[in-house]
Amino acid sequence: MSQEVPHDPAASRPSRGSSPSRQPAGQRRPADEADVIVVGAGPAGSATAYYLARAGLDVLVLEKAAFPREKVCGDGLTPRGVKALVGMGVPISGPGWVRNKGLRVIGGGVRLEMPWPELSSYPGYGLVRTRLDFDETLARTAQQAGARLLEGMTVTGPVLDGTGRITGVTARSTGQDDDTQRQYRARVVVAADGNSSRLSLAMGLAKRDDRPLGVAVRTYYTSPRHDDDYLESWLDLWDGDRQLPGYGWIFGMGDGTSNVGLGMLNTSSAFGNVDYRELLRRWLAGMPAEWGYVEENRTQPVRGAALPMGFNRTPHYTRGLLLAGDAGGMVNPFNGEGIAYAMESGELAATVIAQALARPDAAGAERVLRAYPQALKDAYGGYYTLGRKFVHAIGDPRVMQFATKHGMPHPTLMRFILKLLANLTEVRGGDAADRVIHALSKMTPAA
Repeated sequence: MSQEVPHDPAASRPSRGSSPSRQPAGQRRPADEADVIVVGAGPAGSATAYYLARAGLDVLVLEKAAFPREKVCGDGLTPRGVKALVGMGVPISGPGWVRNKGLRVIGGGVRLEMPWPELSSYPGYGLVRTRLDFDETLARTAQQAGARLLEGMTVTGPVLDGTGRITGVTARSTGQDDDTQRQYRARVVVAADGNSSRLSLAMGLAKRDDRPLGVAVRTYYTSPRHDDDYLESWLDLWDGDRQLPGYGWIFGMGDGTSNVGLGMLNTSSAFGNVDYRELLRRWLAGMPAEWGYVEENRTQPVRGAALPMGFNRTPHYTRGLLLAGDAGGMVNPFNGEGIAYAMESGELAATVIAQALARPDAAGAERVLRAYPQALKDAYGGYYTLGRKFVHAIGDPRVMQFATKHGMPHPTLMRFILKLLANLTEVRGGDAADRVIHALSKMTPAA
C-alpha cells in the first residue's frame, strides 16, 4: 500500500542551515534509506549525526518534536560541555551564550566561590544557554555537516530481520491520528531518544534498578541576578529535620531571568515521598526578597524530569542498535550533568560506527560495533562506579549533613571535590588532585 511521504519541517527553513546529505559519487539513495538512522535530535543524537556526516556517511535523524522545543534542564554547561561544543564547531560567542567563571557553593552556613580549574584539557569557563534553542543549534550544526533531519516524526518501533537484528525503524508523523506509518532502513541504528527510550525498550533493554536515578524540577523567574557570572549550587535542601541528597541551583540566563531548580537522588528514603514542587517553593521562600524568586515573577511552569545516571540501561550495543546519551543512562552520578556526556557518547558512537561500516565484511563490522560498550566503560566506567558509591553514601541524611558541615569550611578540599564531581582533570599528568582522581577511577571496577 502506498503511503504519503511525511512533511519535513526543516525543508521550509533553508535559512536555518538545512543542507542536502552527501551521497557517494554516482549513487542516489532512496529518501527512506541511510547508512545510519539516529532516533532523537537532542545533544546525543545531534552529536552522533554531526560526526557521522563528517565521516562521509549518510545519516538520517528522526526527531519527534519540531524545533524549537523545550527540555527540562538547568541550562548550565561546565567546561566539559564547552569542550564538546567547540569540538563540533558550534559558535559560542554570539547572542544567547552566557559565560560563567565557576561554581559558587552555599551550604552549612558557608559561601564559597570556586573558579573552574585552569587546565589544558578543558577551557576555563562554562556556559549557560536555554535548551529551547540549544538543542536546535546542535541539530542545525549536524544538518550543515550533511545530516538529514526529519522533525515531527515519532518512531514507533524497530524493523527486525529474521535473526532479530534491527535494520531500521517504523515512524509516523507526530500527532497523526491514524496508524499510517513509514519504514526507514539503515545498516545501524542509534537510540538517542532520551530517558524513556522507547526504541531501547522495544529491543528488550530495560532500565537497571541497581543504578541511581535522579529527579529534577525547574522554572524561570525574572530577577536582578540574571547576569551572575557564577553557577550557584545550594546544598541545604531539607525535608523537616532531614537533609536531602541533592542540591538546588540558580543559573543566571543573561536575559532578565534565572533558571532556578533542584535535583534529588533516589538513594534517599525520601525519594518518591517528597512533593518536589512544594520543596522548591519552601526553599525559595527563604531567599532574599530582592532576588525576586516569588510567584508573581515566575515566567514558566514548574517542570520536572528524570535523570538517568551511571549507565542505568545496558548493554549499550545489541543487534545493530547503539545507545547514546540519556538513552544509555550516561548522566554523571556525581553532579547530574548530562549534556557533556551525551555529546561525548555521540562522538564515540559515531567513531565506532564509521570504523565498523568501513569494514568490507559483516563479521568485521560486527566485531567493531560490539566494542562500543567496552569503549564507554574505558571512558567512564570506573568514574561512574565511584559516582554510584558516592550517591548511595549521601543517601543517608547523616552523611550528607556531616559532609556539608565539615567539608564546606575547607576551600582546598572543596576545590578537589569540584574537580572530582565535575570530572575536570588533565587527561595526562596534572596536579596531585588529578592523579588521585585518575587512580581512584582506574582502581574502581567499571561495573
